[in-house]
Amino acid sequence: MRTANPTLKSFEKGMGYAGGRRMTLMGAVHKSFLLLFILVVSAGTTWYFAAQGDNVTPMMLIGAIGGLIFALITSFSPKASPITAPIYAVLEGMFVGGISAYYSSLYEGIVMQAVLITMGIFLGLLLVYRSGLIKVTNNFRLGVAAATMGVFMVYLISFVLGLFGVSVPFLHESSTIGIVISLVIIVIAALNLVLDFDFIEHGAARGLPKHMEWYAGFALLVTLVWLYLEILRLLSKISSRN
Repeated sequence: MRTANPTLKSFEKGMGYAGGRRMTLMGAVHKSFLLLFILVVSAGTTWYFAAQGDNVTPMMLIGAIGGLIFALITSFSPKASPITAPIYAVLEGMFVGGISAYYSSLYEGIVMQAVLITMGIFLGLLLVYRSGLIKVTNNFRLGVAAATMGVFMVYLISFVLGLFGVSVPFLHESSTIGIVISLVIIVIAALNLVLDFDFIEHGAARGLPKHMEWYAGFALLVTLVWLYLEILRLLSKISSRN
């Protein structure tokens, strides 16, 4: 059992857990919705301050840096996820709310479109996965994992080069190639959801410890935020061409 989502890697060490309360599928679902609710409330609060004309850049920076720190803590210490996952949701919500408000100021209606598309992809893939139309094989897992690692390497290179004033060609452009690149990244992010569904289902079946419900919710939230931001980026590219 493998997953391309790096936040779920520690699940592999939890397989075969035999004592104490165990993770359930519904428990993971409830924790996932709770964390999503926390993120939405946090994002909405940041958006409200932005709409009032306040400078939310400090909140975004705190959210981005703090979210990264707590994401790493949660990834390396799953037992802390009942505490760190909600904190991550609050911090990530601050960043998502700020950047959403920024894009909304540039293109009216773009945020609602991104939210609806993200939820549509999530629900659609969940239904397809539950119906058995998508078979999660080892080759499927390895392929998505390799593609995901490739995307993160490109982003890392782009970030490092950006510090020296150099940009990666097409990645942030609204050209046809730039739009195609965004579409490919969205597909990869969406396929990560399928792997997450499969991994969490098997994790519950194997009887992981109870705190893994929070960890599962955290992992899904990471993927959903990534998918939403990529869709937001794609819509902004398309809107800038009109």
